[in-house]
Amino acid sequence: MDSMTQTPFTLKEFELKYGCNPNQKPAKIYMQDGSPLPIRILNGRPGYINFLDAFNSWQLVKELKAALGLPAAASFKHVSPAGAALGLPLPEDLKRACFVEDIEGLDDSPLACAYARARGTDRMCSFGDWAALSDPCDATTAKLLRREVSDGVIAPGYSPEALEILKQKRNGNYNIVEIDPSYVPQSQETKQVFGITFEQGRNDFAVTPSLLGEIVTQSRDLPETAVRDLVVALITLKYTQSNSVCYAVDGQAIGVGAGQQSRIHCTRLAGGKADTWFLRRHEKVLSLPFRPDLGRPDRDNVIDGYINHNEEDVCADGVWPRYFTSRPDPLTDAEKRSFLDARRNVALGSDAFFPFSDNIERAFRSGVKYIAEPGGSIRDDAVISCCDKYGLTLCFTHLRLFHH
Repeated sequence: MDSMTQTPFTLKEFELKYGCNPNQKPAKIYMQDGSPLPIRILNGRPGYINFLDAFNSWQLVKELKAALGLPAAASFKHVSPAGAALGLPLPEDLKRACFVEDIEGLDDSPLACAYARARGTDRMCSFGDWAALSDPCDATTAKLLRREVSDGVIAPGYSPEALEILKQKRNGNYNIVEIDPSYVPQSQETKQVFGITFEQGRNDFAVTPSLLGEIVTQSRDLPETAVRDLVVALITLKYTQSNSVCYAVDGQAIGVGAGQQSRIHCTRLAGGKADTWFLRRHEKVLSLPFRPDLGRPDRDNVIDGYINHNEEDVCADGVWPRYFTSRPDPLTDAEKRSFLDARRNVALGSDAFFPFSDNIERAFRSGVKYIAEPGGSIRDDAVISCCDKYGLTLCFTHLRLFHH
């Protein structure tokens, strides 16, 4: 029995350390109508941004499970998802790429598989994340969380063993929030900007497979796995900061580009993250001879540098001994291109229409075969023509998913 079923939700108000910034005091959360909050704080003291991450990420995983019927998890950072995933088993190379090959019982916990995938989407951006779980947290998922750098977790309950494991994090200060899964917010929502109140209907439109019925390209190939992945991408987009593009495959987001003024920049950013996700599974990357004293966050930084040739050449003379027991062979551009060209089943969702075909050109380089976007641009014909050129399947959803 999880803790959710044992005691009622009674907390009326929670005082925060401060608001978005330390100078923004006093700060608190409460229900406008005076009713109890739909949460319990089981450990720690979450802050303002923690709760923004918690409540947005909870909506995402709850919606994923409702749409696709599988446990789901999300890894949030600064009010946007770094990763989101369904609870599908991980192949062995992905376990190694996500640093979870040693977790006993992983295959027996769909929820743990979901978080391993979500955290593994973009391990650089997930550093210090907020985790969300669609189902009560079990011990296996708690063990995954315990060894990652993370600010907190929200779930609809925790097993006693999971709760004890998580309470040991951050010297006993790890933020653990339980939410009432039956809570439904009011249909109208308000916010203040510069002392002015905005009011609108809550965005409760349900993203389901039925949204993908209008295929506008010559290719009409849309297998069930592609439908699933497009739904994952579109639901993830609801909880990003616009403009946004999301690449997804195998039931998880693999690249999220959010908050850019230009949609092509979103497509490039998300595509670069998707490429890195794929390349973490390249045998050269999986075989990097790391020093045994190199921690997990440092390994993530080094892997990113090894793949993307960042500011520091991790294979250079005088540099490689900091990270490796022997000097690795570089991963060449030709090797990367050959590896990526073999991937051709990626789904891509966009929160608004693509106004130019350059988005399609860039997406194709990252293995995209299926696309869902609202349509409605005066340049739709050019976008459709570009999809036809590459044999891609394009669905018009007629649904904008802007989130702010």
